[in-house]
Amino acid sequence: MRVAVIAPPYPLEECPAPPLGVTYVAAAFEAAGVDVKIIDYIISKYSREKLIRELDSFRPHIVGVTSVTMNFPVAVDIVRAVKVYDESILTVMGGPHVSFAAFSALSANPEIDVVVTGEGERTIPELATCVAKKSGLGNVRGIVYRHNGAIVNTGWREFIDDLDTLPLPARHLLPLSRYQALGYPISIITGRGCPYSCIFCLGRRMVGKKVRQRSAPLIVDEIEQILSYGLNRINIADDLFTSSKKKVKEVCREIHERGLRFAWSAFARVDTVDGEMLELMRDTGCDSISFGVESGNREMLKRIKKGISLDGVRRAVKLCKEVGITAHASFMVGLPGESHETLSDTREFAESLGIMYGYHFFSPFPGTEARESVGRYDLEILMNDWCRYDANSAVVSTSKLSPEEMNEFVASFDKEMQGLWEEKVKGYREGTNLPEDDLRVKGHFRTQLVYKLLSEDLIEDSGEVPADTPHCPLGEAFGALVRRIVERTGADENLVHETIKSFAVSGYIKSREIGGRTVWYWTHNNRTD
Repeated sequence: MRVAVIAPPYPLEECPAPPLGVTYVAAAFEAAGVDVKIIDYIISKYSREKLIRELDSFRPHIVGVTSVTMNFPVAVDIVRAVKVYDESILTVMGGPHVSFAAFSALSANPEIDVVVTGEGERTIPELATCVAKKSGLGNVRGIVYRHNGAIVNTGWREFIDDLDTLPLPARHLLPLSRYQALGYPISIITGRGCPYSCIFCLGRRMVGKKVRQRSAPLIVDEIEQILSYGLNRINIADDLFTSSKKKVKEVCREIHERGLRFAWSAFARVDTVDGEMLELMRDTGCDSISFGVESGNREMLKRIKKGISLDGVRRAVKLCKEVGITAHASFMVGLPGESHETLSDTREFAESLGIMYGYHFFSPFPGTEARESVGRYDLEILMNDWCRYDANSAVVSTSKLSPEEMNEFVASFDKEMQGLWEEKVKGYREGTNLPEDDLRVKGHFRTQLVYKLLSEDLIEDSGEVPADTPHCPLGEAFGALVRRIVERTGADENLVHETIKSFAVSGYIKSREIGGRTVWYWTHNNRTD
């Protein structure tokens, strides 16, 4: 049996990591003896024509697609394209959005055959077995599907107690060289579960209130595997990595004893860190921590059941500064009961911390308390256009704030940041910046170029070079590739030359001769291709 697992497009500007959920799903299928292919449209252009070529090449029996709320519409488009291609292919969708909107997703989109809810790693082998034997799905717990014109829910599957029994994520199936070129960190999890009850979050419902920990040796085995691929920056993507000081100590001790050297970051709650823990994390390579603060107003923090204090935020930030770890704080705009006063409090508090911080808009995702119990809050949900649930603009209002006023608040902050950034860009062009500022500006331009190269498939579209191309010191084909990309992007020629050269030297792209022509292509993994 062949299964294609698809990661639908996701804006590169949102800094997505290689899709961890997709690799866990692929690993579960592999463990069930299935031939698996990951089709990743996060770091490449999506089109129906391109998808059809992939399907022609692989001929899957099952196509699985994951999604969060914001890219659910394009995930549906992928499923529709699959059914147009071959109606007999079983289409399966998973992820947090459909886990809590399974009935509406199936009702509105007949192309979706099955929804896998919650954790899918135990559901997947049972589903694969039923499909292979052409038997009914009624005994597979943890799915919602159609049967004889009705939608059947087999019930929520219990959470997996022992996470160490799961196979390691199948990252070998990802186009890793593209992610290396992009430079984003690789995500891992050290546990699942969140004991807190924030009304805007799906964590507690999606992975349970009990924190289930993976063993430190297995976590570091996975880290070693990631490093063996030539990847050297990791993000611990747990809802709450610092929930257990004992676990943090064990992981850091294991990293230290194996002599591993790499940079890493994590998410944390301000009330779960202390100086000793942060020093251990720093000494094993942790250089940044992100804290979800959400609001600088005390009453708002109580309303959203965040369970932290402003003094606790100040304390955690102070500890990070003392040990030399960069702290970042994120705040939400548009929470229930939001007003000009609460936003003013948030702005004042954020500025007082003296660290990097940012705003994003509250989105009432399916499955959250804020959405399911919206009548209990001063909140109006204005739309269910899932594409707008990207946290980049207001989709709600309160009795005291319109969406326009929420947008204006964030726009004012963005304008201020943009002004500071333009000064750095001006300094870069005039040669008046500090060296570290020049590095930031140059890195930004490079990242924007890489976005275009990946999302528009420019290496593929520009990489076939005739044999009689003009001479270039690094090779005729290389020079022609650079010139074509300059024409397609309008980017600075030196930047394009330097970027493409670094990709070639690192083995992210290579060339081969086909019929007297040179063809440039992305490698799958620069360590194995």
